[in-house]
Amino acid sequence: MSVVNKIRVGIIGGAGYTAGELIRILLYHPAAELKYIQSSSNNGLRVSAVHTDLLGDTNLVFTDIDFDETDVLFLCSGHGKSIDYLNNAVIPQRVKIIDLSHDFRIERAGNDFVYGLPELNREQIRVATKIANPGCFATAIQLALIPLASAGLLIDEVHINAITGSTGAGQAPTKTSHFSWRDNNLSVYKAFEHQHLGEICQSLRQAQPGFEKDVNFIPVRGNHTRGIFVTAYTKYEGSLEEANSIYSDFYATHPFVNMSSENPDLKQVINTNKALVYLEKHGNKLMIISCIDNLLKGASGQAVQNMNLMFGLDERCGLNLKAIGF
Repeated sequence: MSVVNKIRVGIIGGAGYTAGELIRILLYHPAAELKYIQSSSNNGLRVSAVHTDLLGDTNLVFTDIDFDETDVLFLCSGHGKSIDYLNNAVIPQRVKIIDLSHDFRIERAGNDFVYGLPELNREQIRVATKIANPGCFATAIQLALIPLASAGLLIDEVHINAITGSTGAGQAPTKTSHFSWRDNNLSVYKAFEHQHLGEICQSLRQAQPGFEKDVNFIPVRGNHTRGIFVTAYTKYEGSLEEANSIYSDFYATHPFVNMSSENPDLKQVINTNKALVYLEKHGNKLMIISCIDNLLKGASGQAVQNMNLMFGLDERCGLNLKAIGF
């Protein structure tokens, strides 16, 4: 697609964190034109009045979508709302859809959405018209485990501890996202039963048919605003050199996943669409560290990566973002 014929973009549910990051990326995407941003609670307001970090970057206002001038629609509303919206909206078949909610991530009868993890389903994404964007925890955990699964080397249960920033809870304030509670604090929640486990196990079975071992996941609320840091381990009989070779070969053609030779830290990925993966061998166990920005590779950045693939662009287009570093 030439830059002259830019991808015309609409966003439903434009007031939240993921929509704000999506807007920030798309405003400067060389092959996209952000035309419509809908928000039921902010209709008619300037977008920069809600997303104040965009002051001076856009004069767009929240408005309804004109589907005659839309090529792709991003759904950024809360979980459960995408199904309701699509059941009631009249959307032309030519309009591609990328849903950032949980609504279409799990395979079931009648679900024609492709699961949008490029490192697993890149070729299917290229020809898809509907994408279910992965969850943030799910993205980081899958990137830690899929190379092993693809090699048929998940032979035992997996143990995962992952810490996330407060933006992972969404923009609506709650007790556990309030600054005075979150600052200088940690807590475990939804241990062994987090909603992202379904899509994680689904992808692991896709990569390694027959895998039925337990995936033991302990999510932790961190006292930072953004970023996910995953530490996972599982039984592994090979050498560290062999494991690094498996991972490096798997990710060689995937531009956003980088193998680190040194133990990484979270700031290396914040404000980027990158994932860092690092391996250590301890006895008969392989430890895998994976870290991402939950709002970018874990949400809006990955959604734009999927849009790029769907429209035949280089998947890196508009996503060459530098980490904050300090």
